[in-house]
Amino acid sequence: MKPNLSHLYEATPIWLVLFFTATTLFALVMLYLSIRQASTRSATRFLIVGISWLAILATLAYSNFFQQLDAQPPHLILVLGPPLLLIVGLLVTSKGRLWVSQLPLSRLTFLHTVRLPVELTLYALFIYQQVPQLMTFEGGNYDILAGLTTPIIGYYAFVRKQISSRWLLFWNVLALGSVLNIVGHALLATPFPFEQLAFDQPNVAILKFPYVWLPGFVVPAVLFSHAVAILRLTKGD
Repeated sequence: MKPNLSHLYEATPIWLVLFFTATTLFALVMLYLSIRQASTRSATRFLIVGISWLAILATLAYSNFFQQLDAQPPHLILVLGPPLLLIVGLLVTSKGRLWVSQLPLSRLTFLHTVRLPVELTLYALFIYQQVPQLMTFEGGNYDILAGLTTPIIGYYAFVRKQISSRWLLFWNVLALGSVLNIVGHALLATPFPFEQLAFDQPNVAILKFPYVWLPGFVVPAVLFSHAVAILRLTKGD
């Protein structure tokens, strides 16, 4: 079955573009503040690299680079690969693990509030026929619950200190499973040869600006925050 690509080159309203751009910048700032609490120099480097990466993705998206669906391998690999390789490198090397051990779990936890505007963006994109319903909270994507519970978990874990490390770990594992679930569905709904879902309204949004920042930056930021928290909490940090 061939995917419906009639909306591949349609633009979204400017308000939605601005809303998701602000959402991405919020994730960038939250991660920057988390790193700055551990090291000002590292935070500056992250900001330079992060802004440069967002600019590269934006430039490629503007040139319709990611909409070349017949490219082999799919150009989307260039969106997902670098941030995921960086995360793996930080978590598997001794120097990387030493660095992440200095990051504040409180700020990394509050970063997950970004998932609320992300879910609102996905719902708007569904209305404008840029993503399938299965990627929204109406279609079985319950990642919005992670965003809604983040302020509660963060407040009682780090302000009131009434949530134990065990329960914080449990929440991180559940929330990580939630984001991995939607990531899997999103990839299987993207109009590439491996597409298995949503042929009538495939996931074409992430091939465009600024929504390419979702898999290219926002999701990796969320995954990184969960990975660091789970690593630290399982070691008893």
